[in-house]
Amino acid sequence: MTLPPDHDGGAPAARGARDDTPASADELDARLAAARYISDPTTSLALWLALRMHRPLLLEGPAGVGKTDLARAAAEALGRKVIRLQCYEGLDEAKALYEWDYAKQMLYTQLLRDAVAKEIAGAASLSEAARAIAGSEASFFSEHFLIARPLLAALRSAAPVVLLIDEVDRADPEFEAFLLEVLSEMQVTIPELGTVRAAHPPLVLLTTNATREMTEALRRRCLHAFLDYPPPSREVAILKIALPGIEPRLAAQIVAFVGALRAMDLRKSPAISETIDWARALLLLGKRAITPEVARDTLGVLLKHQGDRGDAEAKLGALARAAEQAGAGEPAT
Repeated sequence: MTLPPDHDGGAPAARGARDDTPASADELDARLAAARYISDPTTSLALWLALRMHRPLLLEGPAGVGKTDLARAAAEALGRKVIRLQCYEGLDEAKALYEWDYAKQMLYTQLLRDAVAKEIAGAASLSEAARAIAGSEASFFSEHFLIARPLLAALRSAAPVVLLIDEVDRADPEFEAFLLEVLSEMQVTIPELGTVRAAHPPLVLLTTNATREMTEALRRRCLHAFLDYPPPSREVAILKIALPGIEPRLAAQIVAFVGALRAMDLRKSPAISETIDWARALLLLGKRAITPEVARDTLGVLLKHQGDRGDAEAKLGALARAAEQAGAGEPAT
């Protein structure tokens, strides 16, 4: 038995609409830029290949480099909806795939108890009574009581979607084994109902922050892309998209300062999102240049561990000078 697609899921496109797949990786890259995501050619190519080959894409790299946001941008670029599965330790099939609405089933039991009793009382034989009971039991495990979780919702969607399996390394290795059927065949089996095959293969993106090593079985089923901290020119471009009014000189100084911090042996280097937050904080404070004093007062936006702040404060003079030199060739406005 193959379950029908869920017509409440998917992108807000008309039923039967053609999926707007880019003709090339360059076109996809341009669409990502229009969705306010500055990608690099390697990542855009990997994403395009995953889309055309119907293969999952495993995204690795430090926390905060834009892996999760790529799913948002890809969905916007493709006109799709994002369905997200946030992974965590102890995640199981019931939370990832489906579960039965037990409260609703119990209510149904109360409502049907008298009706079933009448059917049994009117049965001509024991076998007829057994059939009546069996028919009532079957209705308990029907579409009416099925709660679709992210994986099932993505497979049943009436329109193509982006399925984000976020921080898959936080889940147990056993959960990876469960994912193999979904990623290999784009289908899952519900014992009570049958096999669910994808009406439209979703674009599957898996992210990991390397808290543990992924199994080779899962890696084999995925294409791979590594997202690192962006080069200065791309991070400046990201800042200008996030904060259109930022002065070029200040943007260059911010990126240089953050880049110097990342070169230090810190417990947690600043992510791109923290670069943007720091730039926003400096604008709110009316700062147009980075001095040691400004940096010291606002380090808490960038660094969240006291040991890292202490290491950075010991080098604020050199960090501020590097930032000033980076912004020297840029216009102030």
